[in-house]
Amino acid sequence: MTSQRKQFISGVLFIATVLCISSYAEPTNGPLRVCPDNPRYFADTDGKAILLVGSHVWYNLVDMGPEDPPKPFDYEAYLDWMGKYDHNFMRMWAWEMTQWDTKPNGAHARQDVTRFYVKPHPWLRCGDDKALDGKPKFDLTKFDPVYFQRLRQRIEPAQQKGIYVSIMLFEGWAMQNIEGGFKLHPFHPENNINGVNGDANGDGKGLEVHELVIDAVTEIQKAYIRKVVDTVNDLDNVLFEISNENHPESTRWQYAMIRYIHEYEKGKPAQHPVGMTFQYKGGKNQDLFNSPADWISPNPESGYRDNPPANNGEKVILTDTDHLWGIGGNQAWVWKSLTRSLNPLFMDPYDGVVLGRRFDPNFDTIRRSMGYARKFSQRMNLNKCKPAAKDYCLANPGRQYLVYQPTAGDPVKLKLGPAEYSFEWFDPSSGKTVATGKIYGDENKETTFSNPVKADAVLYVHLAESR
Repeated sequence: MTSQRKQFISGVLFIATVLCISSYAEPTNGPLRVCPDNPRYFADTDGKAILLVGSHVWYNLVDMGPEDPPKPFDYEAYLDWMGKYDHNFMRMWAWEMTQWDTKPNGAHARQDVTRFYVKPHPWLRCGDDKALDGKPKFDLTKFDPVYFQRLRQRIEPAQQKGIYVSIMLFEGWAMQNIEGGFKLHPFHPENNINGVNGDANGDGKGLEVHELVIDAVTEIQKAYIRKVVDTVNDLDNVLFEISNENHPESTRWQYAMIRYIHEYEKGKPAQHPVGMTFQYKGGKNQDLFNSPADWISPNPESGYRDNPPANNGEKVILTDTDHLWGIGGNQAWVWKSLTRSLNPLFMDPYDGVVLGRRFDPNFDTIRRSMGYARKFSQRMNLNKCKPAAKDYCLANPGRQYLVYQPTAGDPVKLKLGPAEYSFEWFDPSSGKTVATGKIYGDENKETTFSNPVKADAVLYVHLAESR
């Protein structure tokens, strides 16, 4: 009898079983640490490996918009929106300049406005002397309590909703891409009362603030890091990211900042993971793998867009559309990432304040698939899962298999042990389980699963008594 004949379908082929996405979530159970059983993932306090997925938006910490001051961001609505998709992770964005011009975003930028204002910032603006934007200069020895109160007030409710938050400490993309951007940076000599000049070579770009070449700047940055850590150390849903898309020459500085956080938190009640993300432009993924970071986000090298390499456990990898497309991605990318032991993240246009494309429905398949992927991961024993040697298959060998089939209608073949397995076919486009059944494995040959889905599909197979 063929393996196909051994299959039997429970109920009607196209049953309307929806993989539920719920707005309710239990609080986070951190702090996270690299899973000792499976370093492809982070583990919670109980040692359980978890998958991180989520949408992030540039202004989920600082307010940003064409008005001065910018309109407040509705953070509570954003958290509820993430919950609707069952997301459990966000990058919480820093922004170093007080204003910026969005033209470098090209097609991703809003076409009706280019000048955006940003508030608040970590340091107080005080006194009568004016900075280049016409407002009081920064005192780099005094922190603005509004910034740090907001930081904590936004992480706490995320914790209650089961969302982990990576605090971005610095931001490097804008410094490289916004013409004259350094004139709007607190470390410009005309913008602070402390005589700090972050432009050591006088080229007007100020990239040296992220290069360990100005001792006064480095000490201010370390004091700021200590303030951030002191503000959030007791919160269990915290991670850190050194900088978004900084230039390749920042590598030594980023390594030093990673080590500094690790060292400083040694004396604190909790220790949190620290990440390093793709360096723009010209950065190499190998510099991320060589770093002392606990997690990384790579660039498109090695196929992370269309055929991501399997994670071998060298680092926890949060693969992020921000570093792969800017604004982009697709449903297939989510499932390919999941089955290669990667944690997928989406740079989301969201409400369109900066990027336009308000709640663009074209990206809804990505958002929904990340939530579906997380639901399947919760059914797997991630502590024991690893990518299979071929195809898009995440396997807990002999017990559980999650396979992504990108080709409509094509079957899936698996080498199973001599036992009874349950299976289900899931259509990520509709969010529905369309077929279920049982099958007996044959240790002498591959077992074939006939694919009923007329689009890309997901197959989940597990021992009949195993979930």
